[in-house]
Parts: sequence; C-alpha cells; structure tokens
Amino acid sequence: MENSVTSVFPRLRHSAAEFSRASDLLIVHPFHVLFGRRVSVLFAKRRAGKVVFVCEGGPLGRVTVPQAWTDRGPAVAGHRLSVEALIELDTLRRVLERR
Repeated sequence: MENSVTSVFPRLRHSAAEFSRASDLLIVHPFHVLFGRRVSVLFAKRRAGKVVFVCEGGPLGRVTVPQAWTDRGPAVAGHRLSVEALIELDTLRRVLERR
C-alpha cells in the first residue's frame, strides 16, 4: 500500500506566461494614488479570474493592481460608449417605449 499525503490546499495549475515576473508597469487608472507612476512588478497572479500585479509601491509597501488599471490592460476607448453599445441602448429604448 502506497503512503501518500494529500494537501488540504492543493496547488493551482497555471501557465508560466500568466504568472511570469515582469519588470515594471505604468498605473493608468485616474483615481489610483500612484496614477502616472511606473512601479516595479514583483509578480502577477489571478484573482477572481482576472490578472492582478503585485508591485512595489514605495512608501505604500506592496500594492495589488488589476491589469485593467495598468498600461498592460485593454486599450481604453476614446468614447465612453462604443457604437455597438449605443446600438444596444437604442434597441433597449425602443423595446421599453412599446410597453
């Protein structure tokens, strides 16, 4: 009989690309205290299915920043609503008017 130990906290499987160490990133969220500053990335991980970066925040210590709040997030649209979103909104408006 083989004696094996099962951990209560099993290791998560992940790809190296998702959790690789990167050098630095720029905080682009306008309400973040480090907005406009470049910070050193200690490591990246997934939280609630999304990538977050744990960074050296200087006097703040370590800070965790969602990818969307950095220069590595998706490109920000120049408009608050895309054309597709406006079309969906117009469709909803028409449906509600008929009621």
